[in-house]
Amino acid sequence: MIHTLTMPKWGLSMTEGRIDVWLKQPGDRVEKGEEIVDVETDKISSSVEAPFSGVLRRVLALSDETLPVGALLGVVVEGDASEEEIDAVIDSFNAGFVSSAAEAEASGPSAQKVEIGGRLLRYLDLGEGGTPLVLVHGFGGDLNNWLFNQPVLAADRRVIALDLPGHGESGKPLHSGDAAELSQAVLGLLDHLKLDRVHLAGHSMGGLVSLTLADQAPTRVASLTLIASAGLGADINGDYLQGFAEANNRNALKPQLTQLFSDPALVTRQMLEDMLKFKRLEGVDQALRQLNTALFEGGQQKQDLRHIVGRQPSLVIWGSDDAIIPVRHAQGLEAQVEVLPGQGHMVQLEAAEQVNPLIATFLKSQP
Repeated sequence: MIHTLTMPKWGLSMTEGRIDVWLKQPGDRVEKGEEIVDVETDKISSSVEAPFSGVLRRVLALSDETLPVGALLGVVVEGDASEEEIDAVIDSFNAGFVSSAAEAEASGPSAQKVEIGGRLLRYLDLGEGGTPLVLVHGFGGDLNNWLFNQPVLAADRRVIALDLPGHGESGKPLHSGDAAELSQAVLGLLDHLKLDRVHLAGHSMGGLVSLTLADQAPTRVASLTLIASAGLGADINGDYLQGFAEANNRNALKPQLTQLFSDPALVTRQMLEDMLKFKRLEGVDQALRQLNTALFEGGQQKQDLRHIVGRQPSLVIWGSDDAIIPVRHAQGLEAQVEVLPGQGHMVQLEAAEQVNPLIATFLKSQP
């Protein structure tokens, strides 16, 4: 079999990568999962792993060459193949690559970055009309945590998802590392986008950030949707937070991520690789430890903002089997509370087909 090795896509905004150095040379045997070439982008330097085993027969990308995502880097062959057969595969790939790139370009809007208060913030802006909805992810997440929600919800209104400071492709340095700092970053983005009033939806730590913003600037918040939210009780899975912050390889990270889902099979190798790439970015380790200390030191939540719920119309969604923040924190709130049976902490991803209609219906009922 003749396999094509292509430029990977690390993150929603990556469009190209620069070849640093080939770790294997033509004629070398490569095993599936083995690092084969180092690639740099504007935000990350990492190794491309071979997705298949075989012999590296061709290297088509030169060191220091910058190529678009999806471009052909090399050819790996399992078994026997003639030079003519390899040439035919390369010609066929290159003939179709331009149209594939054009299709990707036309697929829709990409994330944007803006400097606010001396710090870079990345956000994705979809849809139009209505009172906008802002999606705020949790600890260790990024705007891709709303991958199955944002496009659906954007059918009715403008929906903006962002990377909080210390996360995704936003700036990593933090000052206090508390919820007030994070909420001020969200407020800064609202000011930049000239949004006077928005709906907020926050997951986990993002719920705490949303509650804090609603407390700091109540006139800017039309409603709150809190999904498995922090800030509503003292208990939290401190072992998970510490284990996630300290994990630096797949074996250490997998048991942590598995706790987020009701179906452990959802924690794929690709998910682990994507998360490790994020965690290896400069400044991420410090940011996660700082947040954990400021917000959840000793495995306990430092802030209880239950009294904020109900000041604005509020929807609370929780998975009954949440292993990170207990569902009992939803009890007694002045809100519409929806508990989804059998679901875990990442309920907006794992049960998007249930969560999306709940949010959409709730928002449509607001003035």
